[in-house]
Amino acid sequence: MNDDTLNSPAALRAHILELASRFHAMVHTAKPFVAGETYIPASAKVMAPDDMRHLVDASLDMWLTTGRFAVDFEKRFATFTGRKNALLVNSGSSANLLAVSALTSSLLKEERLRPGDEIITVAAGFPTTLNPILQNGCIPVFIDIDIPTYNPDVSLLEEALSDKTRAVIFAHTLGNPFDVGKVQEFCRNHGLWLIEDCCDALGSTFGGKKVGTFGDIATYSFYPAHHITMGEGGAVTTDNPFLQKIVESMRDWGRDCWCPPGKDNTCKKRFSRKLGDLPVGYDHKYTYSHIGYNLKVTDMQAAVGLSQLNQVEGFIAARKRHFQLLREGLDELKEYLILPVATHNSDPSWFGFPIALRENAPLSKNQLTERLEERRVGTRPLFGGNLLRQPAYRDIPHRVVGTLNGTDFTMNQVFWIGVHPALDQERIDYVIHTFHQLLANA
Repeated sequence: MNDDTLNSPAALRAHILELASRFHAMVHTAKPFVAGETYIPASAKVMAPDDMRHLVDASLDMWLTTGRFAVDFEKRFATFTGRKNALLVNSGSSANLLAVSALTSSLLKEERLRPGDEIITVAAGFPTTLNPILQNGCIPVFIDIDIPTYNPDVSLLEEALSDKTRAVIFAHTLGNPFDVGKVQEFCRNHGLWLIEDCCDALGSTFGGKKVGTFGDIATYSFYPAHHITMGEGGAVTTDNPFLQKIVESMRDWGRDCWCPPGKDNTCKKRFSRKLGDLPVGYDHKYTYSHIGYNLKVTDMQAAVGLSQLNQVEGFIAARKRHFQLLREGLDELKEYLILPVATHNSDPSWFGFPIALRENAPLSKNQLTERLEERRVGTRPLFGGNLLRQPAYRDIPHRVVGTLNGTDFTMNQVFWIGVHPALDQERIDYVIHTFHQLLANA
């Protein structure tokens, strides 16, 4: 192509995007697998030429904050998840922070969360499901988990209830839905808020219905380990327009105005309002109804998320396929391993493959994971294990219902390996062979 054909911005943009696709194909293609040498990570992203095209396309706009790609992503993601509203944020952790913080809004009047209120959760999981409870001055109430679903033991919910209970927040562990039907019923019967942490569970279903559609609010993560990625990123979804307004305000500095960046006075009342103790006509764009944050994404991130969303069904299918291959390939080792089980009435979009080592196994958990890593098979613990035993949480205010024996068992005996779409038959066969080699011949 000569310079004469590139005499318009549109033609030049198209040429740049074509070059971006070619560059990706040249530089970012997967390398051949070499058994025992190529590392098989527990999580990995899959990026296509179209992801790079989207990233470059957004960068050419030079609109570095939230923009047209973010708006498009929010609409399409809401549709995919089965919710009326989706709001992009800069991480799944921020999504959880906003989900809990939104419930403290004075706009909710008597239904708002207040310091000292109790929220039922679990101690076996990722810290940022728990952190927003503490950050908002509420008290976590911990119930134990079931093995081998690694989800909350819902039979303990009634025992966990007190006159201070106001909400429930659980994560769908490693993509395996918790019994969200019973949890939803419990919340409805007692007038409690329900937050679903779906950061590991995009595309999972319970009773044929997508997780994230049962609670008042749901959260998602787009970190590279997750089902789709935009590098950093997350989302909050809800059907409640009132909660959507609160989340958006808290995400955007706490402001009362809903105009997107770069747009002003869409309500035509920017200088005619009277709010709080401000003078009449104080600029609505700089009026704040919440104590908020700035948790938006850039449009480059949103652009990558859009192209990833085009591939999400294939990613989900690959995760389910790889999970089944591992389940079948490790079945002969059930003498030593407790293999994962999907929650009844669910169809998980698996994030990982959790494995519990039985007490009679010839290797300890540490020995097995160390030897797997030596053979280039990546492993991860089930996040923080028992968070109450972590240094940061030893002195937090909390309440425990019953024992946390299952949580401690998970901390001591459980790890997980990958099912992500970057895997293939050759890598999975190697993982299965390695387990047999280490355990059957120990």
